[in-house]
Amino acid sequence: MFAKRVVFLMKKAMIIIAMLALLAACKQQAPHSILPEGCVLEEGDLVFRRGNGMTSRAVLAVDRHGSYSHIGIAVDSCGTMMIVHAVPGEPDYEGDPDRVKMESPEKFYSSLNARIGEVRRLHDNRAAASEAARHALEVYRRGTLFDHDYDDSDTTKMYCCELITFAYGKAGIRLTDGKRHRFKLPGMKPICCILPSDICNSRMLTKIISF
Repeated sequence: MFAKRVVFLMKKAMIIIAMLALLAACKQQAPHSILPEGCVLEEGDLVFRRGNGMTSRAVLAVDRHGSYSHIGIAVDSCGTMMIVHAVPGEPDYEGDPDRVKMESPEKFYSSLNARIGEVRRLHDNRAAASEAARHALEVYRRGTLFDHDYDDSDTTKMYCCELITFAYGKAGIRLTDGKRHRFKLPGMKPICCILPSDICNSRMLTKIISF
């Protein structure tokens, strides 16, 4: 009888330990924002992130001079700072197409989609930065879809870097001096596009914070 009691208690203890381990794992994996507390964004700020998925790894595989796979721009939406960005594979609801989105900085930097991040700002030209933000907001409001062909000669659809250079170009700022990269990914036709590092390494930008 004593032996059976000991076995019963051991099994119960193992179940409790397993449950505690599961709860701890769930707590560790709970989505959270990696954006540092107290980081204040301004209109036109460029926000970079490196993601966790295959798309992020594919971008970094061809962008050998950069640390980030995605970029957005801070905009003022009715007094609230938001992020506008063109992104594939992040639907907000069933059937949501890949498109230019607007979301909070905290959601943009959710641990679900971001491992590291950085904020850069156009130096000495707040007016141009604000104008670029307004153009990006217009692109979002017209329901622009994501450009899976990465063709920045057609602005009816846009990918992330295209959106940024388009918005700043409308404000009279050429962040990349027309730099483009040609490459071919498996299963796709040849691509000629702008990469995140082209923008991140622009001499017109100042790093505000990296995290």
